[in-house]
Amino acid sequence: MERIVGTVARGIRAPIMKEGDDIVKIVVDTILKASEIEGFTINNKDIISLTESIVARTQGNYASINDISKDIVSKFGEDTIGVVFPILSRNRFATCLHGIAKGSKKIILMLQYPSDEVGNPLVSLDELDEKGINPWTDTLTEEEFRKLFGYKKHPFTNVDYIDFYKTIVESHGTKCQIIFSNNPKTILDYTKNVLVCDIHSRFRTKKILKSNGGEKIYGLDEILTTSINGSGYNEIYGLLGSNMATEEKVKLFPRDCQSIVDEIQSRITEKTGKTVEVMIYGDGAFKDPVGKIWELADPIVSPAYTKGLEGTPNEIKLKYLADNSFADLKGEELKKAIGEYIENKESTLMDTPETLGTTPRKLTDLIGSLSDLTSGSGDKGTPIVYIQGYFDNYIK
Repeated sequence: MERIVGTVARGIRAPIMKEGDDIVKIVVDTILKASEIEGFTINNKDIISLTESIVARTQGNYASINDISKDIVSKFGEDTIGVVFPILSRNRFATCLHGIAKGSKKIILMLQYPSDEVGNPLVSLDELDEKGINPWTDTLTEEEFRKLFGYKKHPFTNVDYIDFYKTIVESHGTKCQIIFSNNPKTILDYTKNVLVCDIHSRFRTKKILKSNGGEKIYGLDEILTTSINGSGYNEIYGLLGSNMATEEKVKLFPRDCQSIVDEIQSRITEKTGKTVEVMIYGDGAFKDPVGKIWELADPIVSPAYTKGLEGTPNEIKLKYLADNSFADLKGEELKKAIGEYIENKESTLMDTPETLGTTPRKLTDLIGSLSDLTSGSGDKGTPIVYIQGYFDNYIK
């Protein structure tokens, strides 16, 4: 019988994992059990994706506010610190800010506007237009911002992040001054010692600060790159990609991930004779159309994946072929012609009419987004996603 189903993504329920658990064994056993109970077969080129959270949890990759504070002191001493371009997030940054403030005497908190790097809004573009404010050239004090725009709450969390962050800093007896600017150089008018908190634009921000008189310039990716008194750490991303675990502790982005995906792949092959691909994923790389928030608060979508997930899709647009190359065909003749075209397509397609509209994003970004949307971030209990048919095309 002809197959009529293409890609299928299954959220797989797994045990609640804790520090010290054997994640490779749990993932492999869970997939095999799901296959048996749900009646799906394991095939070559299937994909197992697991959320970075369960990897970090089993690694025990946690750090406390005190650990963050000690590393901040080691980097900045007692100097006033400019904390620039943090995202507006209780989950992603608030606990980190507690640690930063605890290790500081005074913080100049410089926020981007009208929204942060990933789209969390402080004020709307329409309001900027109404008030004649240019966010690319104008610097505002907290008093000026309030006079112009009043008190604004996040549309989803109902939090006034200006007050929220200021309260966090001051709760540690640390002085806090808030300014609003999108120009990294603005902070150098207040202090030459800066903690760069943006994620995807951090390299540019650091470069600008260092080339314009900045003295002690560090990024969140340089805090907790080594263990502080036995704490967790991430040698590549530091505090980037961390999440709140408790009021006093953050879970860091996982480390040493490649051996985990390779071992899962190897054990599945041992038990089934099939070669699956495996990846670890964080935030999906997609943008919410209502809140305008780009979901990628992690430094990358996937910190580790097996070799079969390298590269980008090599696809053609079926509707282009149907409307152009084979516009005079219908039914089985059209299906046969398109099938032959796909079977004989070049191994690397680029800049051809047949590929128009098939944006060549990285496979891991696409699959990570699919996995993130499938598993969710709440109480679904499916931190493992099993994907089948992803590499199929119309003729498979």
